Amino acid sequence: MSAHKPVTAITLGDPAGIGPEIVLKTILSPKIFEVCDPFVIGHRDSLEQAARVLKIHDLKFNMIDDPSQALYRRGIIDLMQTDVCNDAVIEYGKIQKDAALRAYSYLEKSVELGMAGKIDAVSTSPINKAALKLANVPYIGHTEIYQALTNSPYALTMFNVHKLRVFFVSRHVSLRQACDLANHDRILEFLKNIDTEFKKLGIEHPTIDVAALNPHVGEGGMFGTEEITDIAPAVKDAQALGIRARGPLSADAVFAMNLDGHSDCILSMYHDQGHIGCKTLDFEKAVTITLGLPFMRSSVDHGTAFDLAGKGIAQGNSMIEATRVAALYAQMQLDHKQKVESTLAV
Repeated sequence: MSAHKPVTAITLGDPAGIGPEIVLKTILSPKIFEVCDPFVIGHRDSLEQAARVLKIHDLKFNMIDDPSQALYRRGIIDLMQTDVCNDAVIEYGKIQKDAALRAYSYLEKSVELGMAGKIDAVSTSPINKAALKLANVPYIGHTEIYQALTNSPYALTMFNVHKLRVFFVSRHVSLRQACDLANHDRILEFLKNIDTEFKKLGIEHPTIDVAALNPHVGEGGMFGTEEITDIAPAVKDAQALGIRARGPLSADAVFAMNLDGHSDCILSMYHDQGHIGCKTLDFEKAVTITLGLPFMRSSVDHGTAFDLAGKGIAQGNSMIEATRVAALYAQMQLDHKQKVESTLAV
């Protein structure tokens, strides 16, 4: 095991949404301190406002400029403030430029810390796409931001819910466009990248079940030919590289087949194909993990919920789970890295 628990940054998200409330519930949860050393990147006024909403009294802050200054004690919030739009008055439930600029600054700070090797993981609270656009942030979401700011060649989105792990050949595109993206080269590239990332977690020979695109795997071409022309050839080419991929497998069965975790993951062909299975299994524990970055990154799979913000009714379970899972995967990476280094030192 590694000498320390993963140092995990928790970003506050858009302060006009439920982010401050669910982050506050997370950083005060004993479950988090069991698996990591957590601190928050955000603004103190947003957390204090959330505390008033949640009727939490006597917050104790330890303001830090570096993770090394954190105390990592439950009941004390180690907080790193970015000093962006400090004088802004943020209103709950509204798209605001200053709120987006604050939220983006938290992500930039987490990347700075991650690239410097000062954190092992980051758990991100929701941001608002419309607010980012208003603030002229040139990215559509978290994954794009982290891939660009870390100069990573790829950023793989993986859903984690219980023993189910699901990747996506395409995500935020139309269903019509998703069919075009389910092509040989893209599928093969995903299989190679998934294999690489799982090996970094210490999973030496990861098994990947590949979902079909069409009903009943296309029924020999009667219901679509993508399985014949693209998906099966990509799986075969991956197998020739030593990757333990199999498929295409009927999408209406592959998720149920994997509830016991008998395969390491599923590669789904498009956004809803994978999301429906995961969210039906357990909506609150469906966590987004981003692999391929220099550090582990996770997120809740819900938005800023402007309609709930400031009412004290937002549930923190998803954020707690996202942070816990990020720490667990970061621990896997740390343990594997230590094992490799120990082997090389012999």
